[in-house]
Amino acid sequence: MDQSDQELERLSALLHALPIENMPMTLSELDGYVVGVLACPDMIPPSEWMSHVWGETGEANFPDQKTAEATVGAVMAHYNSVAEAMTRSPWIEPIYEVDPNSDEVMWEPWIDGFTRAMGLRPDAWDRLLAQADEETRTTMIFLMALQEIYTGHSKFTDEEIDEIDLEAPNLIPNCVATILYQSRPELSRMEPANRSEMPFNAGPRPGRNDPCSCGSGRKYKQCCGRN
Repeated sequence: MDQSDQELERLSALLHALPIENMPMTLSELDGYVVGVLACPDMIPPSEWMSHVWGETGEANFPDQKTAEATVGAVMAHYNSVAEAMTRSPWIEPIYEVDPNSDEVMWEPWIDGFTRAMGLRPDAWDRLLAQADEETRTTMIFLMALQEIYTGHSKFTDEEIDEIDLEAPNLIPNCVATILYQSRPELSRMEPANRSEMPFNAGPRPGRNDPCSCGSGRKYKQCCGRN
């Protein structure tokens, strides 16, 4: 069962309560991280991946046992929710942050979490990159290019980065679906129907201030563009 907004808000609050000096993951980073863990060709046990959620030191420094149990339980509940969703469909729904000042969708924390998960099993991802079909390789390279944009190491021009920035929130779910088809066929039994469009040939995206195509009457950035 998918998590409710209330459950996600509680998880976000528990993560924010972790010592800030350790730089713990935000909800968006955790979501990308969990998806990366589950998308990995090798199974990664919670005993290995969970400590990275708490921050750079790997130490959560919970104030008491009750808080520890609540936080670990909420993280595992999210992990299980994402895993269950993947069994129903390879198209995940990323949890993106939204800039409260500009109302812009920020995909960068999610990508940072995903690529940090890839760092747990670099050999497994290298094998997948070497063995996968061209579309999957292109998709993996694209996700790594997004991380380079985030860290300031991209070789794209400013104009190209601006275009990618607008397209990334819509492209990321399709990228994950393409990867899952290769990396975890037991989770993704159906080939993504639009694999031929991945990742750079995606159809045009509505402008941020255009009416949303879902028919809600709201602007795209205030409707489907927020998700």
